[in-house]
Amino acid sequence: MRIEQIPVGMMQVCCYIVSCEETNEAAVIDAGGDEEVILDRCRKNNLQVKYIIATHGHPDHVCGNRRIKEETGAQIVMHKEDGVFFGQPEVRNYFSMLGLPESPPPDMLVEDGDTISFGNEQLRVIHTPGHTPGGMCLYNPPDCFTGDTLFAGGVGRTDFPGGSSWELMDSIRDRLFVLPPDTIVWPGHGYGGSKSTIGEEARSNPFLN
Repeated sequence: MRIEQIPVGMMQVCCYIVSCEETNEAAVIDAGGDEEVILDRCRKNNLQVKYIIATHGHPDHVCGNRRIKEETGAQIVMHKEDGVFFGQPEVRNYFSMLGLPESPPPDMLVEDGDTISFGNEQLRVIHTPGHTPGGMCLYNPPDCFTGDTLFAGGVGRTDFPGGSSWELMDSIRDRLFVLPPDTIVWPGHGYGGSKSTIGEEARSNPFLN
């Protein structure tokens, strides 16, 4: 699986373009702005974007969804818990303070254990609530896209609506730290670096030790 990491938007979200080398089918993970940069990379590599996947529904991770969907016809994918949570008017109103464009509603809702396939590749959904109710990570050994659940040297904040510090810690310890130690952690922001490993975070992440 080819992986391209691109920092995008005012919050410098780590967006990922992941693609199948044999078929050029692709998915965009966390389209958090700078849509033309993302689309240009896809065009240059002749990629057919099938999915726009949100690791969670916070505006800084989904604000580019509309433009990329309009251009590519890709389906927007979100965990079903975030699909419900971020569909509530009071939640949308709260996050509108960031002034970022809203995402269209998801076309596809997924749950823990589901797979998202493109070409000969697939991403397995790992539900990791805590940062948001429907936060999820995406696993294709040896790679794991951890959104704002786990960073390199940090963890996601839990003080926004829908956050829970104990759920986040349980998610990381029970659902991520059980993965092989050499699993590559691709985080949702560049806190402490642009990538890490599960083994490194289990040993040295100051928020977890």
